[in-house]
Amino acid sequence: MIDIKHKKIAVLATDGFEQLELTEPVKALREAGAEVSVISLKAGEIQGMNHDKKGDMTKVDLELSKAKPEHFDALVLPGGVANPDTLRTHPEVISFIDHFVKAHKPIGAICHGPWTLIEADAVRGKKMTSWPSLKTDLKNAGAEWVDQSVVVDGNFVTSRKPEDLKDFNRELLAMISKTGAEPMSKAS
Repeated sequence: MIDIKHKKIAVLATDGFEQLELTEPVKALREAGAEVSVISLKAGEIQGMNHDKKGDMTKVDLELSKAKPEHFDALVLPGGVANPDTLRTHPEVISFIDHFVKAHKPIGAICHGPWTLIEADAVRGKKMTSWPSLKTDLKNAGAEWVDQSVVVDGNFVTSRKPEDLKDFNRELLAMISKTGAEPMSKAS
């Protein structure tokens, strides 16, 4: 089993996230020893979705306005349609993501999650996958889109859908474990 003790992982989401695309990576990361923070635009809880039906509420650990990206070693962007569509309209979200892109920290995005990476102008020249409806958006933004369960390119790990979570989690944890023996940042 991969051990990523002392790594701090930001999971950025808001209402409308795809339930398993948040809960399963969080579970895998915590089981490997990481400290995971669910970060959102608001405090309290955010609404998960199981495709087009309401799922569970998830506790927000940290409001985005109080989160410092330099305190995190990696970023996870769950999908769901409403979640990334809302997030990509907030400049503070794009600024937060931009830190991880420029610092070449691991970024995992699944399903519709890459929409926020498009908005951050971070996909040009990257080989990626996503939910099929994002294929044209990613290609228009300069990415090479492929239909695979998981794609690793540089500091990006991308997957298509909840059924790909086993592959996504495996590659995400492997990438985070290779980011050095010591955490990339100080405690927040």
